[in-house]
Amino acid sequence: MSHGIIFKGIGGFYYVKQNGILYECKARGKFKNDKIIPMVGDYVTISVHDTENKLGMIEEIHERRNSLIRPVVANVDQAVVVFSIKDPMPNMTLLDKMIVLAEHSALDVVVCFNKSDLDLNFDFETYREIYEAAGYKVLKTCALTLDGIDELIEALAGKINVFSGPSGAGKSSLLNAIADYAVETGELSSKIKRGKHTTRHSELFEIINGGIIVDTPGFTSLSVSEVDPEDLPDYFPEFKKYAESCRFDNCLHQNEPGCQVKAAMTEGKINKQRYDAYIYIFNEIVEQRRRLNKW
Repeated sequence: MSHGIIFKGIGGFYYVKQNGILYECKARGKFKNDKIIPMVGDYVTISVHDTENKLGMIEEIHERRNSLIRPVVANVDQAVVVFSIKDPMPNMTLLDKMIVLAEHSALDVVVCFNKSDLDLNFDFETYREIYEAAGYKVLKTCALTLDGIDELIEALAGKINVFSGPSGAGKSSLLNAIADYAVETGELSSKIKRGKHTTRHSELFEIINGGIIVDTPGFTSLSVSEVDPEDLPDYFPEFKKYAESCRFDNCLHQNEPGCQVKAAMTEGKINKQRYDAYIYIFNEIVEQRRRLNKW
């Protein structure tokens, strides 16, 4: 018996990487009986019955840290949220919304401002200060000039990573640049450089520093209605130390008396843009949930 990660699943076959070797595996019938479907990203125990042809059987699926719907993948550690600095200009409220969705899925977050070659006057340092104050790693990248690619590769190390962001942000271009660092460069390059992904199946690719990337971007079409409005403050990490001093334990940081989060924003200790995004997203969640009769 040995442990591995499912890197790809097609037609009932699961390709499990274990100690650098990819095994083609079937899943035991017990999983179907228990209505458990193996997912890309699952940590599994396999038995190998044909070493020469690298064939095996999935014997156990370990407990999942999380599972995503778009893309369909389990045990993701980190979301790289990509926004271009120009063409299109970054929509900061959308950026905050995508960070909330990543937080909701218990993912670490890297904020990546891409296409740095298009606007040399972009005030990157201001945005870095805002999001680093919230506890996030913030990068400036350009796939064309390779600006920031080394830092991005470093940020991916040792984690399963999914890329997210609006259309036109340059996610595919970044994946192209990362392909040069892949363990199986040719395979990843040929898949990603087709442009739009033609497969509906998620697949993992390993890079040389032990990082793993999901080939298909995610989160873009998810709705914040999935988030409980009472949990939303937890997804703005810079609120935490002030929220602990609010008069009410269930303070939503709006118009409640004794709210230390709002006081901190007024005093400039919490960025007003981030606070305003919190209020906007909160109201959007409440409105969407009212329409769905969930609030």
